[in-house]
Formats: sequence, structure tokens, C-alpha cells
Amino acid sequence: MNARIAIWLLFRTLRWLGWLGFFGYCFFVTMNRDTQLDQFGHLPAAMELLMIGVGVGAFLAGFLELMAREWAGLQRPRFGQLIPARATP
Repeated sequence: MNARIAIWLLFRTLRWLGWLGFFGYCFFVTMNRDTQLDQFGHLPAAMELLMIGVGVGAFLAGFLELMAREWAGLQRPRFGQLIPARATP
């Protein structure tokens, strides 16, 4: 494994962690609405910023993953495949 593939795997891992964090946080807020929302039914600004930031971070990691995959010269992986074969030019 070379450095380009390692960078691609890093972005791939960050993307999945970002999406898991986003949906996990949304689920947490949904299950604990009484303690998380204010009297008007809104999230506090810091919690809303964290929720939006994690989702945007997952999108950014996805775009960087695509860039790194092209840079490494790899094919699109099939479902469940960790490291795909090299792309043919």
C-alpha cells in the first residue's frame, strides 16, 4: 500500500465516521427532545452548529475521497470491497 491509497482510505473512514456521527446525533436529539430543545422548540445555536458542521464535514470528506481515489488511480470499489483494483487508462 502506498501513501496515496492510505490517504484515500483516511478520507473514506472520515466520511463514514461523519455520517455515523451526524445520524447518531440526530437520533440522540430526537430521543431527548425535552432536554435538548428550548421553550420555543428550537435547538440551541451551538448544538445546531455542531449538527450542521458534522453533516457538512461528511460531505467534504466524501468529495476529498473522490479526489483522492482519482489521484491514486483506483477503480470505484464494489460494496464491501476495501481496496479496489487499479484503474486502466
